[in-house]
Amino acid sequence: MHETDPRRPTPVDIGVALALLTRLPITLDPARFARTATAVWAYPLAGLIVAVLAGAVGALAAWAGLPAPMAAGISLLCLIVLTGAMHEDGLADSADGFWGGWDETRRLEIMKDSHIGTYGVIALVLSLGARWGALGLLWQDGAAIGAMIAAAVLSRGAMPAVMVALPHARDDGLSRSVGRPDGGMAALAAAVAVVITLFSLGFGTMLAAVLITGALAFAVAWVAAHKIGGQTGDILGACQQLCEIAVLWMLCI
Repeated sequence: MHETDPRRPTPVDIGVALALLTRLPITLDPARFARTATAVWAYPLAGLIVAVLAGAVGALAAWAGLPAPMAAGISLLCLIVLTGAMHEDGLADSADGFWGGWDETRRLEIMKDSHIGTYGVIALVLSLGARWGALGLLWQDGAAIGAMIAAAVLSRGAMPAVMVALPHARDDGLSRSVGRPDGGMAALAAAVAVVITLFSLGFGTMLAAVLITGALAFAVAWVAAHKIGGQTGDILGACQQLCEIAVLWMLCI
């Protein structure tokens, strides 16, 4: 039956995506996680839910009279709490591994190490500052929620494309456990992200946001292929963070 066929998208994939990408209290039958590779199409929907929740909290802060930088900081904090900082962790590990190791094997070892190094700290400081600054401007202009939605869905819609484009760089880890989706699911994820962004931003701005997201995802994939020969969960997290920053910055211009 289609609803139990792990190769076909179904509504249960939204729960699987939320369980994988967020810290929301999602309870699923363990058998549902056989669908993890198919559920990548729902990654943008997980991003939508996270962005709406964080945007609502930020809007409440703004309504209570807090200035835009504070509303931005609160909404950013909510984004981090809702995802358990998993994407930020991927960015930090990728920065440490890519620029702290001299060869592919050493880079993968560093990325797997639970300790954070100088490059990782710098990457986190810069990424948090970049998002906080952009969100501050967007809250000031009253355009933050739409921007947060677009950045969240496009950045997560790019992740399956990287998963399809690159092989697994190691034999274990989160990305390996999820599996490698087929191109159809990656295309569906991209389509879902584009449609949501269209309603969020309008056609012209959506097109620019899609192009910059695609360029950043391609750049991340190219660097990962040359540095470690493939992708890992850390690479996917770094891709999400960099694409999110790029979209938010573009919307500030």
